[in-house]
Amino acid sequence: MSQKAYYYVYGHTASGLQDFLPSNVTNIKHVFALNHPSLKVKTAVMKQFINRHENQANLEIIKSVHGEDYLDGVIVRDESVAVIAEPNPNIDNVAHVDLKKYYEVKNIDDRLLDKEKSAIEAAYKNFATGLKVHDNLEEIYINQMDFNRADQLALEFIDDLLKSQPKREKGGYIYRRLFGTNTSDGVVNVVPEIVETIANVYFIKGRAGTGKSIFMKKIAKACTDLGLDIELYHCSFDPNSIDMVLVRELDFCIFDSTDPHEFFPQRDGDQIIDLYEKLVAPGTDEKYAEEINKTNSTYKSYMKQGIENLKKAGSYRKQIESAYTQPDEKELHKIVESVVMGLY
Repeated sequence: MSQKAYYYVYGHTASGLQDFLPSNVTNIKHVFALNHPSLKVKTAVMKQFINRHENQANLEIIKSVHGEDYLDGVIVRDESVAVIAEPNPNIDNVAHVDLKKYYEVKNIDDRLLDKEKSAIEAAYKNFATGLKVHDNLEEIYINQMDFNRADQLALEFIDDLLKSQPKREKGGYIYRRLFGTNTSDGVVNVVPEIVETIANVYFIKGRAGTGKSIFMKKIAKACTDLGLDIELYHCSFDPNSIDMVLVRELDFCIFDSTDPHEFFPQRDGDQIIDLYEKLVAPGTDEKYAEEINKTNSTYKSYMKQGIENLKKAGSYRKQIESAYTQPDEKELHKIVESVVMGLY
């Protein structure tokens, strides 16, 4: 039975819009970029493509940074084909599918487009300010960390994970992704969908600055040094940080299970690694409670403002999309079968 994997490749972050699509389609022979101003029209075509393949092959469905109403792409890796919502300058050998031949392009009020863009840019500014505040929170815990113990803990974990693994002849490949992001629907993630088929899942707990990302980066490097392919999921707030490492060959996943994507073990075998408990001086939360609470509140206020900006952007996008009618099934079938499928 075919399976569906969900993830994001674009993210609204403190560093602006992040693009992790290239690493996911580098080895794909046939990449089709849909050309049309309507996200709704392009999403309808991709959903038809999914319907055609879902009982025949495993699918990677790329959820949209614009919200749940849209998709950013779909990949059928076994057939080496991908359909993406936007032409991407970082990808070579893309075949462009001009949907404007099939669906009329409306005259959209440029002021709506400008408002959407301005709202997204305002969100980036709020996220960036929030990240600076968050750095102050990290500083509290960094000053209370046992770094020697942190290094030792990582070495012990890696040794236990990889002790029976031989070194492969090839180097490990890294698929760079996000398991969630900030959207007009709020802060979203697909962690449950990602981990549900993985047998060995580790929930890493801690505080800001307690080394969760560094711990996972060390695991990722050790795996790729052995030639294992990995899925590296970046933080949707600070893309320089890592929120998840998944190695399908080992049936293994470890992820940052703290707010705003906090989860707890639900199955036998799921395990928690609490870096605050293992690495931070006891009583740190209590000792610096006032400063921590104040900083946390300020940081979250900027994040909330950023989400509100994205919600405004989403409302402008809905007004833009309202000018376009949903393509009918007959036309969608024709495009997928004769245009997309006919090109490979």
